Amino acid sequence: MTAAPEPRRWWALAVIGLGQLLVVLDATIMSIALPHAQDGLNMSDGSRQWVITAYTLAFGGLLLLSGQVADRVGYRRTFVIGLVGFVVASVLGGAAPTAGLLFAARALQGVFAALLAPSALALLSTTFRDPGERAKAYGVFGAIAGAGSVVGLIAGGLLTEYLNWRWCLYANVPPGALAVAGALIVLRDRRGHPDSRLDLPSALLVGTGLVATTAGFGEATSRGWGDAAVLGLLVAGAVLLGCFARRQTRIRTPLLPPRIVRSRVRTGSYVTIALVTMGLFALFLSVTYYLQTVLGYSPLKTGLAFLPTAAGIIVGAARISAGLSHRVPPRGLILPGMLLAAGGMLLLTGLGTEPAYLTHVLPAELMVGLGAGTTFMAAIGSSTLGVDPRETGIASATFTTAQQIGGSIGVALLNTLASRTTQRYESAHGGGAEVDPGASVERAATVHGFAVASGWVAALLAVGAVGVGFAVDAKAQPRGDAVGPGAETRPDPPKHPAGNTPPGSPVPTSTTDELRR
Repeated sequence: MTAAPEPRRWWALAVIGLGQLLVVLDATIMSIALPHAQDGLNMSDGSRQWVITAYTLAFGGLLLLSGQVADRVGYRRTFVIGLVGFVVASVLGGAAPTAGLLFAARALQGVFAALLAPSALALLSTTFRDPGERAKAYGVFGAIAGAGSVVGLIAGGLLTEYLNWRWCLYANVPPGALAVAGALIVLRDRRGHPDSRLDLPSALLVGTGLVATTAGFGEATSRGWGDAAVLGLLVAGAVLLGCFARRQTRIRTPLLPPRIVRSRVRTGSYVTIALVTMGLFALFLSVTYYLQTVLGYSPLKTGLAFLPTAAGIIVGAARISAGLSHRVPPRGLILPGMLLAAGGMLLLTGLGTEPAYLTHVLPAELMVGLGAGTTFMAAIGSSTLGVDPRETGIASATFTTAQQIGGSIGVALLNTLASRTTQRYESAHGGGAEVDPGASVERAATVHGFAVASGWVAALLAVGAVGVGFAVDAKAQPRGDAVGPGAETRPDPPKHPAGNTPPGSPVPTSTTDELRR
């Protein structure tokens, strides 16, 4: 018997989308403001990336634990708590008098974003049960997840130019309050599972492992890759993450149940979103500094210059991917999408100090935007296929964790590669002599650094596309089949007397899942 659809499901989509927009928007809203915040708070080139990575790292490091919290407490409750905390942290960040306090506030934003994000995706998947409507909802959600990053760039440029960079954080208050009110009115609360346990040691292992890895990449900017401290951080990060992975196979209630990532399709979707997010962040960071520090664009003009990226993401997610998902298997969308994004990043390797927005930046933005948008929905739709409804929050959190890890490590790695290449270029070309007419060594070195880093990102996307293309071998989902978390066509397994599936029971899967385990 088919359950009646939620009467206010489209209003619920608007509220969930607004919450997701805040989370995604704040990953990039400080990117345009970063040169101004760096000057205002006297940040070094090596530390500036922490304005971005403090947020994305706290976000990604706590998402898996937050997924368990959401499954235990209930999705609407954690969604509202996350929104309230996010708004408070935004106010603290806007008022920060020092760089250290700004980094701390951004990390606190990431903590509450981690609580909010898995609840948002879980609420979406449990609110829309009709396959056709769910596909439309995923298309909207995917467009928000991708285009929200560009909206953040435009909003950051507008606020920085006409107010100052601090308003990039204060601006979260009105939409955050609106989302809280809407959640309390239109979202239906889902019963949590208070009997489930929280795996705090695993959360500590994965969190510290990610921090150590990212810090190692960041410190390489000033110390070099061969420095003992850098190598120590990278080795410590690898050991901690390895201990986390080993622990998940040995405890009864793991933070990340191995069965979640045992599927090639789901794992492929996680790798996809990590690499594509890395590509987007690489585009944002390199083009932002190119337009503002080399071409002299204002913050607002820089933000508006990213509009083609937003258009590409929306078209790719809501039109191309949503329109073809029922006829084309996920790999048919993910593989060309990632290769298209790789081609866009490759175009940026040809940047010089002369104006090249129309010849290089604009085509790169369109290619990366279309490629990212096309992969987003395919990755979202396949990231939770066949998951036990009780573990929807964990699976959703795993997807968003991959997204944030890709962003945080990607930004740290890109910044390090760009900074080190810039330093070598300046040393090779000497003091303030001009390389090109009107172009100082400093500006030429900046462009060269980001061009080289963009080439590395293009290579990672291209190699990743081939690997993911082989892994994500699920078939296209016919319109009549259920798609998404908890979508099963087989009868449910026998229930535990308390109403829950006993630990260790097989995870119910869809007959249309077509996952190769």
